[in-house]
Amino acid sequence: MAKLWRCRICGDPYIGDAPPENCPFCGAHKRYIGEAKDTVADFDLSLGEKDMENVKTALGLELSNAAFYMCASKNTDDPEGRLLFKALSKIEAEHASIWKKILRLDSLPEKTEQCFTDNSENLRGSHQRETHAIEFYKRAAGEATHPRIQEIFSALVEVEKDHLGLANERLR
Repeated sequence: MAKLWRCRICGDPYIGDAPPENCPFCGAHKRYIGEAKDTVADFDLSLGEKDMENVKTALGLELSNAAFYMCASKNTDDPEGRLLFKALSKIEAEHASIWKKILRLDSLPEKTEQCFTDNSENLRGSHQRETHAIEFYKRAAGEATHPRIQEIFSALVEVEKDHLGLANERLR
């Protein structure tokens, strides 16, 4: 029997017989997904200066990555690469949406990024971006004073590692 599930990281609902292995919206791992009636995803947070600074940096990082992946999804010369980059663009945009909710923004600023037609170049760009995101989120999680911010940064480290694995697998 189908149930209503909710991701604690992005707050989005999912209908299914069981929780998915990863949130279909933000990519968070299964342990962050629970029955909607029991799962709270709070974005109304009072943040200290360092957490606020890191959240703003995270928003910029995710907007940049989403724009790069959207560009790559339209321009790369590999059909599977187009699909991969489209999926990554959607997930990175969802990550930006998490930070948008926390920052209480009405909308997200438009961002454009350059990409390549050569799929290998886009995969190398992905590797570089995901490595940077992992390093930043690890540091930000360690610096976080708000437990909810620490949870989100930690969850996104895992998601970005998944993305890095996808890029590395295709670069071989």
